Amino acid sequence: MVKTHIKKSKSLGPSPPPKTEATRKTMKANRAKNTGPEIVLRRSLYEAGLTGYRLNWVGAPGRPDICYPGRKIAIFIHGCFWHRCPKCNLRLPKTHTDFWEKKFELNKRRDKKNNNELLNSGWKVIVFWECEIKKELPICISVVKTSFRK
Repeated sequence: MVKTHIKKSKSLGPSPPPKTEATRKTMKANRAKNTGPEIVLRRSLYEAGLTGYRLNWVGAPGRPDICYPGRKIAIFIHGCFWHRCPKCNLRLPKTHTDFWEKKFELNKRRDKKNNNELLNSGWKVIVFWECEIKKELPICISVVKTSFRK
């Protein structure tokens, strides 16, 4: 028997129960903060001398993963699975497909809304995908450095 912890979302209703114990463990291990890609990027920003950032800063719309409030720079690190990376072109999960389609669509809408709010408030918004941080970390750091100069 698979032990379930059903989380209720306002717009999606309860999450579907996992089919297997392995699925349950995988889903339970997912985190919203301090993910692997976030830690790798933060460490590299610090090593590059780009210090003074805030994490999940409440003062900015959408609570960016990394934020430079004084410079009005907001950085989001999107997981390829959860935010549907256009480069990775990941398939939908095989079970509960309707739920996942709706979940991913709501995630994309929320991301767009947060970006627009920030841009309309005069912020620079940078979005890095998990795969970019893994494969092109020096380029990501360069992008942040460039945004400091503008």
